[in-house]
Amino acid sequence: MASSAVAFRRVVQRYAPLLLAVVVAAAVWASATGDTGVRSPLPRVVVLFLAVASGWAAGTIRTRRWPLFLVAAVSWLVLAAAAGGVVASYQAGLRLRGRRLAGYLAGAALVLAGGVLVGLAVGGVRRITTATTGNVLMLAVCLVVLPLVFGLWVRARRDTLAALRDRAERLEREQEAHADRVRAEERTRIAREMHDVVAHRVSLMVVHAGALEVTAADPTTVEAAVLIRTTGRQALTDLREVLGVLRQAGPAVMPERGLDALDELIGESRTAGLRVCRQDEGVPSALPATVGRTAYRVVREALTNVRKHAAGAETTVCLRYLPDGLEVVVRNGPSEGGPALPGAGQGLLGLRERVELLGGRLEAKPVDGGFLVRALIPLAGAP
Repeated sequence: MASSAVAFRRVVQRYAPLLLAVVVAAAVWASATGDTGVRSPLPRVVVLFLAVASGWAAGTIRTRRWPLFLVAAVSWLVLAAAAGGVVASYQAGLRLRGRRLAGYLAGAALVLAGGVLVGLAVGGVRRITTATTGNVLMLAVCLVVLPLVFGLWVRARRDTLAALRDRAERLEREQEAHADRVRAEERTRIAREMHDVVAHRVSLMVVHAGALEVTAADPTTVEAAVLIRTTGRQALTDLREVLGVLRQAGPAVMPERGLDALDELIGESRTAGLRVCRQDEGVPSALPATVGRTAYRVVREALTNVRKHAAGAETTVCLRYLPDGLEVVVRNGPSEGGPALPGAGQGLLGLRERVELLGGRLEAKPVDGGFLVRALIPLAGAP
C-alpha cells in the first residue's frame, strides 16, 4: 500500500508541470472565447498565442518565475484572463520573500489598476467585469489575496516539516553520540577490569614459570617451564592488543590473521602437546581476505576445544579448495582422558554466526568418540 502511494506521488510530481500547463492554457482560451469569461474581440491567433504562452510559463515555473508573472499581467490586461494571475499569486506566496514579495504585490496592484483603465476604455461587459468597484475588490481577493495566502500557508507548512525533520535528525545524532560515549565508557571499564584481573594473574604465571625454569633440575620440567613462560608472554602481548582496541574511541579495528598463519597456529598447538596434522585437498587458489580470516578462526577455535576437552587425541586439519568455496574440517579422535579445562561455551556459537554471515554453514558434532567441526565458506558471500 505504501509503495503504491509512493509510486503515485512520483508520477504526479513528474507530470504535474505538464498538467498545469494544459489547464492554464485551456482556462485562458476558454476565458477569451467567452466560455468562462469576457469574450475578446481580438483575432483568434492572438488569443491562441497568449493561451499557449500562459501554459508554457506555468509549466516552467520550477526553473523560472518571471515568464509567468509577465504573461499573467499581459493576459489580464489584454484578455481579462485570470488563470495565469491565480497561478502567479500562488507561486509568489510559495517562493518569494521579503522585498520580492512586496514588489510582486505592488506589481499586482498596478496590473489591477491597468485593468480598470482598460475596462473603462473598452466599455461594455469588460467595463462591468473589471472596472466596477465591487468586481475590482472581488477580483483582487480571488486573483491575488487568496492564492497568495494559500501559497504562504503551503510554504510555512513545508518550512515547519523541514524544521521538524532537522530536529529529529539532530536528536538522532545526539542519541548516537550518547550511545557511542556509553559504549566507549563500558569498553574502558572492561579493559580496566581485564587488566586488573587477567593481566595480573598471567604475569604471575610467567614469573613462576621463569623461576621454575631456573631452579628445576629435570630437563622435561625446564622445557615445560620455558613453554609456559613463552606462552604466557604471548598471551600478555595479545591481551595488550585487545585492551588497546577496547580503549579506542573509534570503531574497534584489530588485525586478524588468515590462512598464511595457519602453519604457525598448528605449530603452537604441537608445541603445547597436541598431535595435529594438516591436509590440503584440491588446487589452492587466492581467497578473499574474509574467507581466509574466517577459516583461520574455525581452525583456531576447533584446536582450542581439542586442547580443552581432548588434549591427547589425534587431530586432523583439512582444507578442501572447492570451485565455489572453501571447506574446513577439523576432526579429533577419542580422548585419552585427563581433566578438561573450563570454557564459556560461546566459541562455536560465535563461530557459527561468523560463518553464516558469509552465507556458509557450520557443523559441529561428536563422531566415533571424537568431535568434528566442518565449515563450508562460499566465495560468493565474501566481500
